[in-house]
Amino acid sequence: MSLHTEIFEQPHRIESLVFSARKSVDQVASAIRQRNIQYVFLAARGTSDNAGRYANYLLGARNGLPLALATPSLFTYYRRPPNLRDALVVGISQSGQSPDIVSVLQEGRRQGCLTLAITNESGSPLARSADFLLNIRAGAEKAVAATKTYTTQLMTVAMLSAALNGSGKDWDELGKVGGWMRSALEQEDTIARIAQRYRYMDRTVVLGRGFNYSTAFEWALKLKELTYIVAEPYSSADFAHGPIAMVYSGFPVLAVVPRGKVFQSMYDALKQLRAEYGAELVVISNDKRALSVAQLPMTIPHDVPEWLSPLVSILPAQLFAYHLTLAKGYNAERPRGLHKVTETR
Repeated sequence: MSLHTEIFEQPHRIESLVFSARKSVDQVASAIRQRNIQYVFLAARGTSDNAGRYANYLLGARNGLPLALATPSLFTYYRRPPNLRDALVVGISQSGQSPDIVSVLQEGRRQGCLTLAITNESGSPLARSADFLLNIRAGAEKAVAATKTYTTQLMTVAMLSAALNGSGKDWDELGKVGGWMRSALEQEDTIARIAQRYRYMDRTVVLGRGFNYSTAFEWALKLKELTYIVAEPYSSADFAHGPIAMVYSGFPVLAVVPRGKVFQSMYDALKQLRAEYGAELVVISNDKRALSVAQLPMTIPHDVPEWLSPLVSILPAQLFAYHLTLAKGYNAERPRGLHKVTETR
């Protein structure tokens, strides 16, 4: 039951990380301020790529730092790395083993950039290739499907954003995340019942926008890894530009719709999907309006701020994927064709 155990381990890991890693995060923030950093160049794969999507919105919206997601093949197969002048080069990886991610940081150092590794393995090749290391301190993750390493990556990025802002309010809110996570996990029995309804589902779309664009991708990834469903993630805006045509009456649409700047556009999209297309809606939200249009609502605490909502909203999604795996009769500990460490070049 390692996957289930690790899902419920996340509040403790998050609280421990906020307490233990602040000094290291402050040192990285100080180094960034001392350099002429104009943008962030970030390399990641899989679940860590979704943490990068969160960083894209967070560092842009709250710290004024543009973020470019790396194309590692330019560094390995094509051997044509871009000019990284004035970049903070970041690698995010659970294991720190993948050669293509390591190659991006190595090239960053060769070009004289400030480099940062965010990983769960302090002795990994990625960690050794960076000027700075932020260990996500998730502990050993035995399940193939990443859960606690994802949320600790998100928290590390959120802490870096707070350190760059220098806001005490940010740190106060970071200290509440573990409690919000526990509240979200309390609805497991309800989620287990919800999942039973979808045991014959073989395709779906997952919608998110803004900070929770990352959550849509991570929820879809967990469904693909564990339940083998064709789950396609979209921004609700991109979805309206064509893919919405695939929706028919009863088609399942999963959505992450917390309060915040993009709430109204997401809410309007949900109303349209239900009223005009007859979509079956599964919604994660802390707003009664969004929950009311869902056939199957899942809640997060009402006071979670938008910038931290991805750390909390992914927990009901993880539980949904886990219990749907069991409902379909699959083994959540041994998803077919997958390994814990994947090395790509």
